[in-house]
Amino acid sequence: MRPATGYFFEDYAVGQKFVHAIPRTITHGDTALYQALTGSRNPLHCSEPFAQLLGYRTTPVDDLFVFHIAFGKTVPDISYNAVANLGYAECRFVQPVYVGDTLHAVSDVIGLKGNSNGTTGVVYVRSNCFNQRDELVLTWVRWVMVHRRKALAPDAIAPASGQRDFQPTPERNVVGTNLNFLASNHDVSLATGGHQFWDDYVVDDGVSLKTITHPAGITIDETDHTLATKLYQNTARVHFDLHHMAGSRFGRRLIYGGQLISLARALSFDGLENALTIAAINGGSHLNPTFAGDTVYATSTPLASWPVNEYIGALQIELAAYKNIDPSSPTFASAPPDSKVLSMDLTLIVPRRR
Repeated sequence: MRPATGYFFEDYAVGQKFVHAIPRTITHGDTALYQALTGSRNPLHCSEPFAQLLGYRTTPVDDLFVFHIAFGKTVPDISYNAVANLGYAECRFVQPVYVGDTLHAVSDVIGLKGNSNGTTGVVYVRSNCFNQRDELVLTWVRWVMVHRRKALAPDAIAPASGQRDFQPTPERNVVGTNLNFLASNHDVSLATGGHQFWDDYVVDDGVSLKTITHPAGITIDETDHTLATKLYQNTARVHFDLHHMAGSRFGRRLIYGGQLISLARALSFDGLENALTIAAINGGSHLNPTFAGDTVYATSTPLASWPVNEYIGALQIELAAYKNIDPSSPTFASAPPDSKVLSMDLTLIVPRRR
């Protein structure tokens, strides 16, 4: 049974398995609230006729919303006593999720590393999310810094175990994609408003294309970020408990990093309108904290591309988020180092030009 105060770093062991409680059935209300809290405008998740033209039976649940729901299932056992979530790797969206599906999650501890300060350590886990038919819908690795229950002297810290470096390695077998996607001659630009197709983003000889600076910014409100995190049933105290965080080095609550990913993805719609699904999160890091009142901007840099079939191609990008500095402004080059708050290596699915 989970302790009332949650698990601390010394409670974890490599090979430990957690079957997370509280399965979650996704409703139409959930998806509508997610769109309201992120500003997502992807027509694949807004328009049932459009989704059906692309071969889906109805509108699938937004990829990142599925990720947040699954992530939220893991929090009470993995990151209730977190200092911060640090990074992600090897995330694969295996199949679509629809309203009415019920999700549950399981995590395995795959690595541990005590920090030299003796008060925290990093826990590495592999988490898997399943639907009500026990079909895998999502898998990912993450690492999170967790408080120790009791501080240790530096010479008493155990060596790292099971830990390995996770480098972004895009899987070219795009398992989660509907491969009949756009098998009709439907012009997606009529719904998306975008006229850039996979062919326009092709990366030749490993040379990146020019970074896309997405034009809009969004200011994170106190109510928005807390309501979003409640929607995901993420119970980590760093996002909710101001009294708890008042004594931390930040002195206030942190924005859940996953919400930042969703905001950056929503902002990227202007410039990547036809990038309709995320096949994978190859890697990613939260570089600096964000707080209520910060304004977030986003850029996308194409890194690699490859055809999937005659209708669609895969585009690997770095999705980056910045706080309180517009990347299109003349002062961006001299922005402070902590202005970059997110770097995500994503594989997107984009229709090919007919």
